[in-house]
Amino acid sequence: MSSNKKYWKSEAELNPNDSIVETLRQNEFVQEIPVDDFLGDKETLAASSTNRRDFLKYVGFSTAAASLAACEGPVTKSIPYVVKPDNIIPGVANFYATTIANGFDFASILVKTREGRPIKIENNTDAKIGGSANARVQASVLSLYDSTRLQGPTFNGEPIAWSDLDAAVKSKLGSLKNSTKKIAILSQTYASPSTSRLIAEFKEVYGNVDHVTYDAISEDAALSAFEAKYGERALADYNFENAEIIVSFGADFLGDWQGGGYDSGYSKGRIPVNGKMSKHVQFEANMSLTGANADKRVPLTPSEQKVALAYFYGKLNGNAGSGNLPESAKAALDAVAAQVLKNKSNAVVVTGIEDVNAQAVVLAINEMLGSKAFDATAPKYVRQGNTKAVNALLSDLKAGKIGALFMDGVNPAYSLPNAADFVEGIKTVDLTVAFSTNRNETTELVQYVGASNHYLESWGDAQLKKGHFSLMQPTIKELFDTRQIQTAMLQWLDSDKTYYDYIKETWNSGILAGSDWSQALHDGVFVAVPVMDEAVSATVAAVVTEEAEVTAEVPLASAIRSLSGATAEGMELTLYSKVGMGDGQQASNPWLQEFPDPITRVSWDNYVTVSKADAEKLALVNENVADGGLNGSYVKLTVDGVALDGVPVIIQPGQAPGSLGLSFGYGKTVGMKSEMQTGVNAYALYKDFSNVQSVSIEKSAGMHEFACVQLHKTLMGRGDIIKETTLEIFNTKDAKDWNVVPVVSLDHQEVPATSVDLWDSFDRSIGHHFNLSIDLNACTGCGACVIACHAENNVPVVGKAEVRKSRDMHWLRIDRYYSSEETFAEDDTKKDEFDGLFGDKGSLGGFGEMEDPSTNPQVAFQPVMCQHCNHAPCETVCPVGAPVHGRQGQSQMIYNRCVGTRYCANNCPYKVRRFNWFLYNDNDEFDYHMNNDLGKMVINPDVTVRSRGVMEKCSMCMQKTQKTILDAKRDGRAVKDGEFQTACSAACGNGAMKFGDINDAESEIVKLKESNRMYHLLESVGTKPNVFYHVKVRNTNEA
Repeated sequence: MSSNKKYWKSEAELNPNDSIVETLRQNEFVQEIPVDDFLGDKETLAASSTNRRDFLKYVGFSTAAASLAACEGPVTKSIPYVVKPDNIIPGVANFYATTIANGFDFASILVKTREGRPIKIENNTDAKIGGSANARVQASVLSLYDSTRLQGPTFNGEPIAWSDLDAAVKSKLGSLKNSTKKIAILSQTYASPSTSRLIAEFKEVYGNVDHVTYDAISEDAALSAFEAKYGERALADYNFENAEIIVSFGADFLGDWQGGGYDSGYSKGRIPVNGKMSKHVQFEANMSLTGANADKRVPLTPSEQKVALAYFYGKLNGNAGSGNLPESAKAALDAVAAQVLKNKSNAVVVTGIEDVNAQAVVLAINEMLGSKAFDATAPKYVRQGNTKAVNALLSDLKAGKIGALFMDGVNPAYSLPNAADFVEGIKTVDLTVAFSTNRNETTELVQYVGASNHYLESWGDAQLKKGHFSLMQPTIKELFDTRQIQTAMLQWLDSDKTYYDYIKETWNSGILAGSDWSQALHDGVFVAVPVMDEAVSATVAAVVTEEAEVTAEVPLASAIRSLSGATAEGMELTLYSKVGMGDGQQASNPWLQEFPDPITRVSWDNYVTVSKADAEKLALVNENVADGGLNGSYVKLTVDGVALDGVPVIIQPGQAPGSLGLSFGYGKTVGMKSEMQTGVNAYALYKDFSNVQSVSIEKSAGMHEFACVQLHKTLMGRGDIIKETTLEIFNTKDAKDWNVVPVVSLDHQEVPATSVDLWDSFDRSIGHHFNLSIDLNACTGCGACVIACHAENNVPVVGKAEVRKSRDMHWLRIDRYYSSEETFAEDDTKKDEFDGLFGDKGSLGGFGEMEDPSTNPQVAFQPVMCQHCNHAPCETVCPVGAPVHGRQGQSQMIYNRCVGTRYCANNCPYKVRRFNWFLYNDNDEFDYHMNNDLGKMVINPDVTVRSRGVMEKCSMCMQKTQKTILDAKRDGRAVKDGEFQTACSAACGNGAMKFGDINDAESEIVKLKESNRMYHLLESVGTKPNVFYHVKVRNTNEA
């Protein structure tokens, strides 16, 4: 048995060829190592040939797996560590500002490292643009420790040295210099000034170089429309905080529309202040996160959305408006157009329709309105893909005109709709090199694969928006023999500069304008009006191919004509990206696979969403089966002869009849563990890079087993769980009318439930007492907090089969509810009017009807975690006293006491306790990150990894609150307001979650607790929770 024990290994031990490891293994205790002599004498130390890293190996292997790489510091002199690498204090976290720019997600972030290992992503609150991390960015730290990562360069699948790859590339580039064949670089969007400059230099040296930027999910229509109007290939920026009326035609701006990052501004405008909040109207086909948050949502098929936009434009210009639209849609458009005309500059219009005409019309509308929320002067650069250039490259490949092809950050063999053309064309190229972190469909086709750095091991920079720059710095030394493409290109240009030096040079010459480089690197962000010289002028404009002609501006009259005449044949399929998966780059990340979709609550899958009416016509079903799982029919989708079979179906409330939805990013197989090979590849249907396709659908045999974490969809008229009101009632009536305090009977008198206590009260005014506030108006359901909680608290991944059995381990869930009538208010009225068991108003049939969501329901999101009740039912029922109540208001779990009776879970009214049915680490049945040495590097050493048979739940991040108290104690000061944070409150860029000490009279949490919108979940039960919510207010005012 003892021989089977697995020990923590250092990063050095993971390399089987390390001579020092072998020496130590053979000869561990022969002589004592003179530690003091060696480290104590400066002269000896200076003269020694043993470097610090080797010395650490000799000293011992107890250091955590990558701490050797970490202690050395990426490039010690280059990093402005707040604490120098030599002074890393075990047990104390260091934070570094960096940037993620992987071609799909762009954000300025802070990286928390422990003993030199990056373990957590935090928001960079100094960044005015892109400073909040979504669920994918939060999860990206786990991708660093992916055991399937490429560990070095290869040639035809065989490992080689970088020097061999460099020699082959240089000789080929040299021979192509004066030939007729082109050199092509196919890359992701970099939005990087330094990379653009480097590619420009590369072009100068080698001449015939085409740089083609390729976004897997294209924003080409928006880019072209903006370029035609403003002369620059970029995307208009929007600040929804400045908008009082938001009208969206199919733009999922709380998701990934035009690069995302709009949710925090949106949420700020959604909180009612001085009786005012923004109004949001959404016209869309799929039920998106944005539509779910709208005050009014009108389901329209994609072709109807085009007609609606033309109709809306006509209304704003005083025309009658024409087009084939349902009357209800016309009425909604008339009402919102009237409101927009009243509030011209306070309104903003956005669209996600992939059509240059639609995008041009929206730019014209916002300009005409003079919208305060619309910014065309400082546009965003986070999408640069050019579909014309990509198509030109494909035809060049097939014609044999390309001599060398370099790829970075892209996987065209998976994500191109016409991937077969690419596979065919690449065979004609003499030299093919793909830079990638993992094996994928494209790396299988090329000769040379350059194992690429993860962004947390890389240097880089980005300009997310004009004048807003950010820096990327390595937070750990490369774990493997990897290299970023920029370093490789400098080698190929025979430059002796490092990429770090190159970036510094770019910034000093064209960006910083005399500001301090070290300060910019420390902050991670820099705001400037760039002063550019010739060398750097290429940094702003995207590098597009020479042949790409500048787009001419679309005449508005013809744009409107084309939109208003839009029709569709058959069903319309809208392809979209999921909040948890994006374009599929991180499909091998188990946190993201297990992340439940905010709308459908399904994990480990993608699926086609179908409206209830269409499902009935096609005999498609979703059913809850006896084992507690959700099953669904399969269908076959065909777009222009390309068929996708075995696509599972989710019947989606709010889906526009006649339309379907399917998400990108799934269906990957190459280089993926078998558990991660989930879903179907929607890119196959992404013809001509258009996200809307005419599709035929037919039912297939069999039933699919989903892993869905919430089977009950509606609120059943339980208005006390999510309290709601309208802005009108909120402004005109007293709080006791719309935030009703439940009453109970005491001595035959009705008294407020909050005033009754089963126990003698405890004096909680001494010391700290923590509360968490959740504002349902600001919460968009994005789920960044769910992943942040996973990362901070070592929450295990259990896999699809276990999630299907309702054994998911998320400490924090975001419940999503639909109304069964048109609105939640109508649900409450229906329930209140039940009379007897039978008849029209009978409760037997009535409750059955209320289980079924409306065809276009209202939607509400509610984050629920342990409520840390002051009268916690779990604490009193436990026979071994494992749950105990802390002095500071936290309900604590003593894992060593727990024997797994699960009485606490039974007794919890909020159902937030999770049971470890199995050992989820070092167990081949659960082959995720906790089953290999590399994946375990992400584990937070401050939090226990739980064992089988133990109950666990949200701890209100006790390790963080204690650290804050101890830091203040060490500094001899009081804790400042805002210092106390949980993982979820720190991750919430929307301001929906606020955490603090209610015994600090001046703190923000006290003001939130005194708000008339504050209520507790299930207040009538008398558990006295330390988590409270704010009543959701909807702006339904038509005037």
